[in-house]
Amino acid sequence: MSEAKQPLTVNEMQEIVDKYIGQFKEGYFSPLAMMARLTEEVGELAREINHYYGEKPKKAEEEEKAIDMELADCLFIILCFANSLNVNLEEAFHAMMHKFNTRDANRWTKIDTEQN
Repeated sequence: MSEAKQPLTVNEMQEIVDKYIGQFKEGYFSPLAMMARLTEEVGELAREINHYYGEKPKKAEEEEKAIDMELADCLFIILCFANSLNVNLEEAFHAMMHKFNTRDANRWTKIDTEQN
């Protein structure tokens, strides 16, 4: 295991990815290509989840992949996608949580936090 790293904000992650991609002439892929890449990565994640928690065991010759790395691959593509479209994911996250806390406030049964 590598040594522990400092926590990052989503904005910091977006900046790190932008700096990484910025060193290449090709830059970010087109939105359609990134959608295809994200779909591919989500498929790889789904395959791993199915192997660990589903009814489809790995074949003996299949490479062992970690769910955390598959999730990180998805996150990388999402960060690239957001950067390429000039989307601030922290702002988008807060807007999305506001939606859940207002529109969906009573959609699910809340845990009773009152003590008897």
